[in-house]
Amino acid sequence: MEILKLLSNSKLEAAKYFDLPDDKLKKSYGEGKWSIKEILVHLADAESVLLDRIKRVISEPKQVIWAFDQNLWSAHLDYKNYPLHLSKTVFLANRENIFYLASKYYDSLGTKEFIHSETGLRTLKDEFGKVEWHCQGHLEQIKIALIL
Repeated sequence: MEILKLLSNSKLEAAKYFDLPDDKLKKSYGEGKWSIKEILVHLADAESVLLDRIKRVISEPKQVIWAFDQNLWSAHLDYKNYPLHLSKTVFLANRENIFYLASKYYDSLGTKEFIHSETGLRTLKDEFGKVEWHCQGHLEQIKIALIL
């Protein structure tokens, strides 16, 4: 399955950034934008949310799933000072869970539907895809930050 290859590749790419030196982790892709460290902490949290959504869609029919405000999470959880080693552990564990669930349910339950509070009707396949495009978007931001 293509989704498994994508999830595996982006996990490996993201994992290496957690080990950057502090001076690189402080870099940002633009003025007023998150630093690389904040992006990585966000990735771990976002994948926790996405994993929860995926499990709910698989386990409980007809879910209504609420959006979360990433900026409030960043501010209230103090992403600038959050222990990055914790986020790395969470990111890797969550991605392994997502990979397992995709390998088991992507084809068989992929059309299972749920309602997202902001984007409306979605499917399980959509949510697995969101894990990938969300991560890719942030990996691009990290690459930009590293060359600035």
